[in-house]
Amino acid sequence: MSDTLTAKDFATDQDVRWCPGCGDYSILKQAQSVVAELGRKREEIVFISGIGCSSRFPYYMETYGMHSIHGRATSIASGLKAIRPELDVWIITGDGDSLSIGGNHLIHLLRRNFDVNILLFNNEIYGLTKGQYSPTSPIGTVTKSTPFGALDHAFNPSAVALGADCSFFARTLDRDPKHLKEILKRGNSHPGASLIEIYQNCNVFNDGAFFTFTDKATKSGSTLFVEQGQPMVFGAEREFGIKLDGFKPQVVNLNEGHSLDDLWIHDEHDYMKATLLSRMFDIPSEGGLPRPFGVFYSIERGTYEVALETQVQEATEALGKGDLDKLIAGNSTWEIK
Repeated sequence: MSDTLTAKDFATDQDVRWCPGCGDYSILKQAQSVVAELGRKREEIVFISGIGCSSRFPYYMETYGMHSIHGRATSIASGLKAIRPELDVWIITGDGDSLSIGGNHLIHLLRRNFDVNILLFNNEIYGLTKGQYSPTSPIGTVTKSTPFGALDHAFNPSAVALGADCSFFARTLDRDPKHLKEILKRGNSHPGASLIEIYQNCNVFNDGAFFTFTDKATKSGSTLFVEQGQPMVFGAEREFGIKLDGFKPQVVNLNEGHSLDDLWIHDEHDYMKATLLSRMFDIPSEGGLPRPFGVFYSIERGTYEVALETQVQEATEALGKGDLDKLIAGNSTWEIK
């Protein structure tokens, strides 16, 4: 086989068992394309998932992988990265898997900043278990488990990530493959934990949840694609922009007395402004701000696995090689005669 791998080299012989029309197909295709461009051997790449429709992902990637247990993919990936830091580790999870039973594990991975890639497929529903509401389902969502409408206040994944002091957060969509691929590449190149939220359509149990942001008729007026160092502009003819009134974003019309110089310039290294972006979570069709997509936040800080390896080396140099039996025995053991 040639040393140059293609996307087809990362496709397995397994039948892909997602519903026809599922957004997961788009994400799989772009992931296979991205890892093929990394220039790494397949045995150096690992995909680890939890439970859910998205978590079938490792079966379809010709790499090492593990279909683990509900909400714990982050824990397993953390352990693997700690002892094999040279591996390129990807975590595949869904809104239920990562923000419900796995929520605690997710936030601690983010604060520890392991160098892993987290792809959070958000379809605002439990798909595998046939259509119950999830932690990201909006209030009022009618599902099999909420026949009169969901009462829970929904999680905002971007706000959760920033609140956990993540070093990288981005949002993209299954129906925009070009943008999706770009964001996957950005996340993988980030030296730390990258959390990428992917709006993914479940055409069986929650069809159209994100159509406002993907349909031609509404997309231009409801989506804001942010780019580093660029003014925030949107609209069919890029006639609208976002201006900051103190710390309050507001929509202005560039054809009515405003210019590009008036607009908010995106800086993905600014935590305060990233927080403002995360709170632009209104429904645009109801008069709210456009929904942001792209890299909200990206900074470099030390990764856990590097700090761990450094600490072990320093301890070994100072104390010498350890004795496992003595460590287990400790100072609080007695010999009974």
